[in-house]
Amino acid sequence: MATVPNVSYSITVRLEIHNVPGMLGKVTTQIGKAGGDIGAVDLVGFAKNVIIRDITVKARDEEHSQQIVSTLKKIRGVNVVSVSDRVFLYHLGGKISVIGKTPIKTRDDLSLAYTPGVARVSKAIEEDKSKSFTLTIRKNTVAVVSDGTAVLGLGDIGPEAALPVMEGKAQLFKEFADVDAFPIVLNTKNPDEIINTVRIIASGFGGINLEDISAPRCFYIEDELKKTLDIPVFHDDQHGTAIVLLAAVTNALKVVKKRFGEIKVVLSGAGAAGMSIAKLLIHKNVKELIVNDKDGLIYKGRKKGMNPYIQWLADHSNKQNIKGRLSDAFKDADVFIGVSAPNIVTPADLKKMAKSAIVFAMANPDPEVRPEIAMKYAKVVATGRSDYPNQINNVLCFPGMFRGVLDVRASQINDEMMLAASDAIASLIKPSDLSEDYIIPSVFDKSVVKAVAKAVSDTAYRTGVARKKLKVY
Repeated sequence: MATVPNVSYSITVRLEIHNVPGMLGKVTTQIGKAGGDIGAVDLVGFAKNVIIRDITVKARDEEHSQQIVSTLKKIRGVNVVSVSDRVFLYHLGGKISVIGKTPIKTRDDLSLAYTPGVARVSKAIEEDKSKSFTLTIRKNTVAVVSDGTAVLGLGDIGPEAALPVMEGKAQLFKEFADVDAFPIVLNTKNPDEIINTVRIIASGFGGINLEDISAPRCFYIEDELKKTLDIPVFHDDQHGTAIVLLAAVTNALKVVKKRFGEIKVVLSGAGAAGMSIAKLLIHKNVKELIVNDKDGLIYKGRKKGMNPYIQWLADHSNKQNIKGRLSDAFKDADVFIGVSAPNIVTPADLKKMAKSAIVFAMANPDPEVRPEIAMKYAKVVATGRSDYPNQINNVLCFPGMFRGVLDVRASQINDEMMLAASDAIASLIKPSDLSEDYIIPSVFDKSVVKAVAKAVSDTAYRTGVARKKLKVY
C-alpha cells in the first residue's frame, strides 16, 4: 500500500548551495516535485560563495529518500555534503540509560548508597523479603522480556534485532507513566528456558511485560509464569491490543447505535492478539463471533492447524459452525476485526456486511483492507497506523496498567482488571464528542494513564489481588 511521507523515513540532507538569489527556492521546489515533505530548513554556516544548510525531508520509504537525494545531486550549484537517516541517529547508543536518583559526591554519600550502610538494608530484606518492594527498585520496575520471535511486522528477527523495540517500550513506560523498565532479550526459543529465566530474574522486578513472543508459545509461557510468580505477568501483544481495541469497539458501537449482545463479529487472526480479543469479546457476550486463521474459519471438528488454544476458540465461537474461508463469514457481520495479514479483505466482502458496519483493519503497516476502501462501505474505520483517524495503539494501555498494579503491589492482572482498563479508556471520550473519526483518545492525552491506573488499582483491590492500600490519583 502506498504511504504518504512520514517521519519514520525522514532524512536530514546537508547541502552546500551556491550563494545566489533563488537557489534555495530551486532546491525546495525540486524536493516538492520529487514528493518529499520538507520539515526544518536550518542555516549551518557559510563557506566561499556557498551557504551551508541542513534540510529535513520526510519520504515514503528508503527508496523514495534515495530518489530525493538523487534529485538534489542533479541541481547545478548544489553539493550534497552528507545524508543522515533521522531514525538511525535517534537510536545511536540506544534510547535509554540508568541514572542515580541521588548524587554521590562525598564519603557519607558513598557509605549510604553502598558499603557499609547498604548492608543494613540487605539484612532487613533478608528478614522480610516483602521489604524489597519498598527499599529497592522493585517498587517501580518492570522487565520487558522478548525472544525476538514475533517483532512488530518483521517476524522472527532474533533477540539482538528485537532490542531496539524493547528499548522503545522501556522509554514509553518512563515517559508516559514514570515506570522504570529494563529491556531483556533472551537468546533462546525454548519456552521452558524462557519461563525458567524469567522465574530466576523475577526477584528484581515488580512486574513482567512479555513482548513480541510468537504464538502459540506465548500463551504457554504466560500461563506458566502466572502459576508460579507473585508479581503481575502481562503479554502486551495479547492483552494490550485487546484492551485498547475493545475500548474502541465500545465507542464505535455507540456511534452506530448497536450493542455487544446484538452484534455479529468476524475476527481475522488467532495469534497472540486475536486470542485475547476473542476472549474479551466473549466476556462482553457478543451475539456471534467467527474467527479465521491461516487455515480458514475455526469451527468444531476442524482438523487442520489445531492446538489447545485454537480448540478453545472452536468450542467458544462460531455457534452455527460455519465452514470455509474468511469471505464466507461476512454476511450480515456488524464488525470486522483484523489482526492478521495485509490485503485479505475485498470490497465484495465489505458489501456483505450489515448496515452501519465497523471495520478495524489492524495489520501493520499494511492493513487487511485499505482504509480508503473500507470507508466506502463502513460507518467507522480504525487501523493501527498513525496517519489515519482512530489509531489503536497499545500505548493507551500498558503504561497505565503497570502504573496501577505497581501502585497497589498487585500479585496478578486478572480479566476484571483488563476489562476495567478498557472501560476507562473508552470513557475518556464524552458521548457528545464521539464521531466516526473520534472513538479513541490520543496517546498524548495525559488523562489516559491516570484513568487506566485508577481503574486497574481499584479493581485489583476489589478482586483481592492488591497488597497495598489504594492510591489516590
